Amino acid sequence: MFDRNTYFVRERVAFLKLADTYDILDPETQAQIGIAQERPGGWVHALRFLVNKQLLPTKVFVYEGEDPADNNRLLFSIHRGPALFRSKITIQDRNGRVIGWFKSKLLSLGGAFRVFDADGNEAALVKGDWKGWNFQFLDNTGNELGRVTKKWAGVGKELFTSADNYIITLNGESSPAKAVLLLAAGLAVDTVYKERR
Repeated sequence: MFDRNTYFVRERVAFLKLADTYDILDPETQAQIGIAQERPGGWVHALRFLVNKQLLPTKVFVYEGEDPADNNRLLFSIHRGPALFRSKITIQDRNGRVIGWFKSKLLSLGGAFRVFDADGNEAALVKGDWKGWNFQFLDNTGNELGRVTKKWAGVGKELFTSADNYIITLNGESSPAKAVLLLAAGLAVDTVYKERR
């Protein structure tokens, strides 16, 4: 799954959903190559009726293929703790080892968070613009490693649902570690900045 430079992420539309599911597709063929499924936990489900979901903890599990029931196909997971002003998001491999983490910036006009490796070294910055759904994945020198861009779904879907579609693109030669972090960053953009309920 990580031998590519472009991913199309499509959030599934559902009425009164309390957890999100994302299909990860090949943008050229529309073939499903993975699935990301949010599993926030029982008490968090109940609190989502009363509290903005951005303030509550959540977990997103990313699987290769179409079957999230097969734990052997788990690629990585994203864990966000409770957040009031800043969110910290941890990325873990299938064995539960931390492979990186994101920390949102406190003051950012368009939305931004810093990317750290497992040793706590700052590896990159994910930076958004103030008007839309465009985020850049930048290295420490400001060079663009990749981009997360919203794909417009049509006026009916945009007005009446909160489901998002977006393209994640890696620049240059892709490595599995780089692809994991950028795919996780794209999903984190949605869970940290764009999802309200």
